[in-house]
Amino acid sequence: MTTVLLADDQGLVRAGFHALLDAEPDISVVGEASDGEEAVALARAHRPEVVLMDIRMPSMDGLQATAEITRDPALPGTRIIVLTTFELDEYVFGALRAGASGFLLNAVGPSGAAAEAVGRLTPREREVLALVGRGKSNAEIAERLVLSPLTAKTQVARLFAKLGARDRAQLVVTAYESGVVVPRQDQVS
Repeated sequence: MTTVLLADDQGLVRAGFHALLDAEPDISVVGEASDGEEAVALARAHRPEVVLMDIRMPSMDGLQATAEITRDPALPGTRIIVLTTFELDEYVFGALRAGASGFLLNAVGPSGAAAEAVGRLTPREREVLALVGRGKSNAEIAERLVLSPLTAKTQVARLFAKLGARDRAQLVVTAYESGVVVPRQDQVS
């Protein structure tokens, strides 16, 4: 089981990644941090194998937190993947210099047309979108809505087509941005 720590100052981003990763049977999210200092503290407490680290965060940015974690002799097995919406070379080089193992752009989001399309979903499709937004697998959706697994899979496929989403991550973001799923206060800092 791969253990993951999420570090991002935006609750919606953390919730989206958490939902997606929890849906994977071999991944466990062990913590969420809203700033760099919290990320370092949680990494030391939980010793995750992977940290998904945003670059721009308050109090201590992701580059500084990455450097602290990768230099910590108690965390030799922790790898950091830096996430950012910025493609600036200085961030790429800064992340790699700080010890990050990789660098990903997280500029994924629904189009304006997707938000409008949510309004055209049937009540059942909204239910399915809400469950996808909460990180439920097709099997869990089938069980919850008393459907066959094939019907649940078909319902999710229809959401991809109707919302113009290319993957489940975009469905999760659409569910939150459209208000179909509202983050619980205990999930957002």
